[in-house]
Amino acid sequence: MASSFQGAIENAALLVPAIETQKSAYREIYNEHCHRIYSLAFWMTDHELLAEQLAANTFLRAFACNNRPQPEQIDRAFVAEVRELTPVGTLSLSSTPAAAEGVRRNMKRIHLERAVVELPATEKLIFLLSDVEGYEHRRIASLLGVTENESRLGLHQARLRIRERVAQMQR
Repeated sequence: MASSFQGAIENAALLVPAIETQKSAYREIYNEHCHRIYSLAFWMTDHELLAEQLAANTFLRAFACNNRPQPEQIDRAFVAEVRELTPVGTLSLSSTPAAAEGVRRNMKRIHLERAVVELPATEKLIFLLSDVEGYEHRRIASLLGVTENESRLGLHQARLRIRERVAQMQR
């Protein structure tokens, strides 16, 4: 019994360099994507602690699926975590373009930020991925499980809602 225990200890000692290498790879991937994921998480939650938790859960999910997740896999993990917090995926055009005509060119940044935070979850996510992160509609559609046209429609709706809300705040 003692010899098998000793063998296990020796085998574990051999694994330490491999574990340290894996930790280093995890740290590298995390550092490369943490700011982007935290920023998206903060915009989606509008709460620092929730955003930190959402970002942490995103990386845990991504690393559970793959030891060296690609950006697309990290994005999918993020969307999956967001879906657990709020329903994502339904779009309905309900904005009226006339209400957005009163937006002045010199809007305050705080109004814009508040308007983005108040968007429905799907529109907010599409807006952030498209206009903030620069993702193409094909990639957004793949992440959210919608068509490219639905992604374009969601972005259009988000922009209209932002204009409407900013116009209301400036009155």
